[in-house]
Amino acid sequence: MFLKFLKYRKALCYLSENQSFLPLEYMSQNVATWHKDYIQAQPFPNITLDDFFSPKVLDVVEKEFTHPDQQTEWSQFRNVVEWHKNGTSHDGMIPLFTRQLIYELNARPFLDFMERLTGITGLMPDPYLVGGGLHSVLPRGRLEVHADFNAHPITQFTRRINVLIYLNKDWPASFGGNLELWDKNVTQKVVEIAPIFNRVVVFNTDDDSYHGHPEPLNCPEDRQRKSIAMYYYTREVPASKHNTVYKIRPSQPK
Repeated sequence: MFLKFLKYRKALCYLSENQSFLPLEYMSQNVATWHKDYIQAQPFPNITLDDFFSPKVLDVVEKEFTHPDQQTEWSQFRNVVEWHKNGTSHDGMIPLFTRQLIYELNARPFLDFMERLTGITGLMPDPYLVGGGLHSVLPRGRLEVHADFNAHPITQFTRRINVLIYLNKDWPASFGGNLELWDKNVTQKVVEIAPIFNRVVVFNTDDDSYHGHPEPLNCPEDRQRKSIAMYYYTREVPASKHNTVYKIRPSQPK
């Protein structure tokens, strides 16, 4: 028990001082500037925020992330568009500290921040974490370029925003796994983002918000590409619902 306390000590001290796992003051001070960057970004509204969380918080999240050998009960994707990818949205499979952080990411202070950042009002969290939660991509894994499903399968609400939190320390460029943002016709890659530790990426999930990490992961066999994925919705139901739409890139054999 004492060893477990030491594992969480710095994070709990941070929580005691700030009353939140979120960097609330930092968020409030910068959101107006970030909003301007967000709405002007190409190929669709997006922003990359480095060193967003306190390391005291995210160090614990990174350390307790489930090892691939223990991901046997996670959803496992082994198909032509999602290869060597595991994921879980099940509360009981998400480690304790990470679970508490996710709860805060679904609570009002973060929702208010997301509305100010994106300019989208009435954002709703997804307590079911459909398609979200913890994501692990294993060596040689990839996720082809796609536009996300646009309606929540339970509430039918419209999907509006993705938030990706990367947890990969000591991640050289040679490992790959970069997130790619493509133009609406999938003719050109516009933005490429390395999945390094404490990097948060936020972007709109419109019908032409094409993204993915399509190049096979080149990390060693004992590493994994770790991330938390959070999705946010608004109450209206899409006029035309669709599942995830995958696209062939120009350099990709047909």
